[in-house]
Amino acid sequence: MTDKLLEISKTKKERVKAGISRRRNKEARFRFYGIASILMAFTFLFVLITTIVADGHTAFYTTQIRLDVSLDSDTLGVKEGETDPAIVSQGSYRKALRNALREEVSVDGRRDRRELYRFISNGAEYDLRDIVTNNPELIGTTYTYWAQAGDNFNQYNKGNIRGDIPESSRQFKDKHIGWFDTLEADGRVRTVFNHHFFTNGDSRDPELAGIWGATVGSFYTLLVTLVLSFPIGVAAAIYLEEFAPRNRVTELIEININNLAAVPSIVFGLLGLAVFLNVADLPRSAPVVGGLVLTLMTLPTIIISSRAAIKAVPPSVRDAALGVGASKMQMVLHHVLPLAMPGMLTGTIIGMAQALGETAPLLMIGMVAFIVEVPGGPLDAATALPVQIYLWAENPEKGFIENTSGAIMVLLAFLAFMNAVAVILRKRLERRW
Repeated sequence: MTDKLLEISKTKKERVKAGISRRRNKEARFRFYGIASILMAFTFLFVLITTIVADGHTAFYTTQIRLDVSLDSDTLGVKEGETDPAIVSQGSYRKALRNALREEVSVDGRRDRRELYRFISNGAEYDLRDIVTNNPELIGTTYTYWAQAGDNFNQYNKGNIRGDIPESSRQFKDKHIGWFDTLEADGRVRTVFNHHFFTNGDSRDPELAGIWGATVGSFYTLLVTLVLSFPIGVAAAIYLEEFAPRNRVTELIEININNLAAVPSIVFGLLGLAVFLNVADLPRSAPVVGGLVLTLMTLPTIIISSRAAIKAVPPSVRDAALGVGASKMQMVLHHVLPLAMPGMLTGTIIGMAQALGETAPLLMIGMVAFIVEVPGGPLDAATALPVQIYLWAENPEKGFIENTSGAIMVLLAFLAFMNAVAVILRKRLERRW
């Protein structure tokens, strides 16, 4: 009998040990899967960011060609001593630049000359025109001018067009490389910071295209979104949490708010197209319309986060305020709202960061147009930074490929900054009860 009991006890111990061993093995496998998933996610993120940086870092610098431009009266068609800006600006600055380039590189034939002229960007003549218009005393002299290089010349200098691949596979031909070497050997090629990328609007020429117009358009769009969504969202959260009666109507409203947070953004774009453009007849491609659409999209996020912040305020704060004679409105505005504001601001910043990266609703309301001028207000035609990236991504030129990645880097920097501000505000202002 004793041997049987010992054998049963030993069997149970072995079963328990086996069960514990299996459980530990499952926990180890689960931990391994979790760590592997995190490492895989970081690997994909690293590859993505590395690819964007590798393709886009060259957008932040550009190539210039030094030319000794003869600004004589015969070439420009402007007499010496002329100071009238209207007359000086009408000079033949393109001809002067082309003459200076032919002085440095000797070519024969009309076709070769046309190809040589593409070494200089189309914007160089306008830049030179502005310089001479502001300094008319330069007429009649030889001016040393660093001209913006054309796209193919610029991309070859940066290494984005390789010379070791077959000539048929590249736009920059062998003779172009020879002309480039002639200029470089003479010290007439330099690489400088690409200020055009940060100060210009969009352009057909990739070496002149910039993000400033889209950045200003995004600023006005987010400004309209913030001005409308923050007070409306906070007011709605306060009413639903502090004043609204608990009945089926308020329950229906709460359910719809939660459902709206999951609606695809393009649906809000269709709503904006139908209501704000077709019914209200607001201007197409204007930041004010984009702001209205993004307000509708951002409101659920702000309302939900604001309600959570209000709920986090302890009931004792409300009871104490009411106990000393404050009205319910005074209790909410003077006590609950200030304590809930950090959480509300955090939710608002996260919602604004989400709005900054949205593209689909802005495409639906026409902010995909080619806009060269920088908008002067929320009613002017404009585009936004995500839409600008979408437009550039459709172009096959090497310059637009690097501009696309460079703009993505700038947009990611803005998004990271806004999320960092939200985290810092939450850490600095939150209170633990």
